[in-house]
Amino acid sequence: MSLCKHCVSGVRHEGTSEGKIEQIGGVECYVATPTVDYPKDKVVLFLTDVFGIQLPNNPLLADDYARNGFKVVIPDIVGVRKVIAALRESGVTKFGALGFCYGARPCFDLAFTNEVAVVAVAHPSLLQVPADFVRYKAESKAPLLINTCEIDSIFPAEAQATADEFFGEGKFAPGYQRVHWDGCTHGFAVRGDMSDPTVKAGKEGAFKASVEWLIKYL
Repeated sequence: MSLCKHCVSGVRHEGTSEGKIEQIGGVECYVATPTVDYPKDKVVLFLTDVFGIQLPNNPLLADDYARNGFKVVIPDIVGVRKVIAALRESGVTKFGALGFCYGARPCFDLAFTNEVAVVAVAHPSLLQVPADFVRYKAESKAPLLINTCEIDSIFPAEAQATADEFFGEGKFAPGYQRVHWDGCTHGFAVRGDMSDPTVKAGKEGAFKASVEWLIKYL
């Protein structure tokens, strides 16, 4: 499945990131660390859209998650498993995964092998529907949150409904929730136009839902 125009467009958010670039397992990562005490054995992997660390929006959003008590690591998606191995060697035992657009694909892959304990994705792309849902339900134990939106050619209403058919109404014992944001377009949770009240509400709502999901299951 190809990416859409909304995957490679959006509004650049302004601000100064608070984390730092580190080499973890030989992979360049952005690391956002809480300023308060936090569980050192847990890390949230922030798996980005196609822009990676270079897009300011991604580190800024990682900082927001860190403010809620999670150590957050944005790895180069290609080197995710190297990063996980290195973090395990440093004492991390439990991982959560956040996936945005392109980053949802590796979230699912890590969930299939239960390398992550909880998954939250927003406007996912590159998923095979329904095949990935079949495999996730059969093999993963990671509770799954999907933030979806109204205008999304990559994960349209049909795919959203299929997710509910597979996981909803208690069909997936570990836990499932889909939160839908009307008036929002693919990419809203990372690159949305904050001058648009509807998009701003969607971005902030998806963030809140994801934070609450991580708090509940990580």
